[in-house]
Amino acid sequence: MSASNVAAQHVHADPHSVKSSLSILFGASVWGIAWFPYRVLNGWGLGGMSAAALVSCTAALISLIVFRRQLSGLRGSWLFAAIGLAAGVTNAGFVWGSVNGHVMRVLLLFYLTPVWTALFARMFLGERLSAAGLLLVALALFGAGLMLWTPEVGVPLPGNAAEWSGLAGGMGFAVNNVLSRRAGQRFPEMDARLRTVVVYVGCTVVGVPCALLLDGSHVVLARGAGVSVASLVLGLAVVLVVSNAIVQYGLQRLPANRVSLLMLFEIVVAAVSAWWLATETLSWKEAAGGLCIVAAGALSGLVHRAKPASTAAAPGVEAAA
Repeated sequence: MSASNVAAQHVHADPHSVKSSLSILFGASVWGIAWFPYRVLNGWGLGGMSAAALVSCTAALISLIVFRRQLSGLRGSWLFAAIGLAAGVTNAGFVWGSVNGHVMRVLLLFYLTPVWTALFARMFLGERLSAAGLLLVALALFGAGLMLWTPEVGVPLPGNAAEWSGLAGGMGFAVNNVLSRRAGQRFPEMDARLRTVVVYVGCTVVGVPCALLLDGSHVVLARGAGVSVASLVLGLAVVLVVSNAIVQYGLQRLPANRVSLLMLFEIVVAAVSAWWLATETLSWKEAAGGLCIVAAGALSGLVHRAKPASTAAAPGVEAAA
């Protein structure tokens, strides 16, 4: 990366990192509770992947209509096709895994993303994991393990198709974060809302074949559930479009590894929502683990404070945690 590109990156850096971090935390909160409406739709007979495909298709149509004026600014690039496909894998893995498996175990495997993010950020962005960042990743993963591990569930390794689905979704999420960051560096003037369109078109492209493969002709709606299904699909699609547009703001401005840490807040929200909506008890281990994850996300803000120009990272390598 040339010195001029590095200078341009610093010019376009977000001076309000708190706002960017809050946008990521908001998205994490939405996804931390999104498992519940998908399970409701599955209970009404729609099927997990069919629900994901239908919501994604609706969200894609909404985003195309709402952001139609920004579409002219979308430039042809392999980056955006890759971002869409990665988002599709993320969505399919998350939804199918959380609907058909143990929610918290699937999320644990999904949120091994700091490992994948560190690898992909090094490959695509030249970001290196600092010593402080490595400690924060370890703290976050320790918190996840402390909060989610139980003797009945066992060690956090994939044990069935739903858990492998969660792991694959986490890898797709890491790729999506890293490529979104790169797109923000290459096209800093591009409206971030355009990537919302890209994301849900990608989710539709991946979701429809997966629905046909996994659900097929087994979708049979419960008697009288048609209106309820349509209303919930539309409402969920609107919420996801809005939250994704907000998240894109943070993805464009924060290092990929920091985004990965902040998104771990989803596990805390999922644990609380599972306790509240599914009457699952939140044990002291889960609470302590959640606090470790929140602490890691909060401390990452100190690690990533803007450095003076004289101490900036060398060209081509961005110091990030």
